[in-house]
Amino acid sequence: MPPTTARFRAAVAGTGAIARGSHLPALAAHAEDVELVAAVDVDPERLDDFRKAAGENVAGYTDLAQMLAEQRPDLLLIGTPPAFHREQTVAALRAGAWVLCEKPLCLSLAEHDAVAEAEGAAGGPYAAVVFQHRYGSGAVHARELLASGELGAPHVAHCQTTWYRDSAYYAVPWRGRWSTEGGGPAMGHGIHQMDLLLHLLGDWTEIRAMAGRLVHDIESEDVSTALVRFANGAMATVVNSVLSPDEVSRIRIDCADATVELTHLYGHSNDDWVYTPAPHTAADTARTQVWQSPATDLPSSHAAQLGGLLAAMRAGTRPPGGGHDARRTLEFLAALYKAAFTGLPVRAGEIVPGDPYYAAMHGNHPDWAPRPATKEQSR
Repeated sequence: MPPTTARFRAAVAGTGAIARGSHLPALAAHAEDVELVAAVDVDPERLDDFRKAAGENVAGYTDLAQMLAEQRPDLLLIGTPPAFHREQTVAALRAGAWVLCEKPLCLSLAEHDAVAEAEGAAGGPYAAVVFQHRYGSGAVHARELLASGELGAPHVAHCQTTWYRDSAYYAVPWRGRWSTEGGGPAMGHGIHQMDLLLHLLGDWTEIRAMAGRLVHDIESEDVSTALVRFANGAMATVVNSVLSPDEVSRIRIDCADATVELTHLYGHSNDDWVYTPAPHTAADTARTQVWQSPATDLPSSHAAQLGGLLAAMRAGTRPPGGGHDARRTLEFLAALYKAAFTGLPVRAGEIVPGDPYYAAMHGNHPDWAPRPATKEQSR
């Protein structure tokens, strides 16, 4: 069990851009509760650069197992490519460390269930995935309003991650490959907005979808769309793309008494949330004023999520972003791919051991669509 009063001892696996740009500031924001004691990377030069930025007291390793054995950290922050997430998460859990891992936590439902088996039975250690968009004050406020029924019953929703990635982006060897990234923009980009949509609306019941490989010569898709039905009766559209020059991330939920809309790109603050009252509620200013006024203005960030994780470690309870919530989002993605590749609707709970989409997002059918025509072929 981690200490109940002393600062937690944390380590980082993977010292690239996400570790330096997001995990280091998050650790600094919670310096009273956690200290960084070690970092691991297979690239010694990148590791040295990270240690210079992190501080002289951070021990450096090129082997995760050695670091876990020698340092015995309470918490491991994982920022390596997705293909390593399951193995590194399981190793950390078995060494007694809690885990906060970049998305996706793993590449399939089978891998997720293997992670769950390695978690502690009670009191931890537990694993959580980085879904930082849940933790901005605007998202917390919107979820409270939706859950309380203050906005009325949700009816229609839209979830959009339309970004742009060029060929240089996919020149990185592990990107766009099923075995190393697990999927395309649904798995690697839109996962954040889809997770937030589920966080706001709750359990989904059915998905119908399409996917395409329209531009990039990669294994996975570069665009996907889906129609979703939720347990509360709401219906939603989902769009994920890396082909969109005008980049935006958006969630819109039309409820009986108001529309709530979030428009941003990579992170949000209170100003990015807009509430529009229905005609029959517009005159009730006392009510609508409450919608516009979260108690605080905390931007979504790794620091916001890390605070919740550290509190869970102190209490010995499952952290936000783990367990059922993390699996529900991964199951949603598996169902999206299955619906897109089979042309059939997929229902929650349908993908179980023995289903090909349980073991791999492509359902053992990696060559699922024609590759885009080359310039020579299109002439």
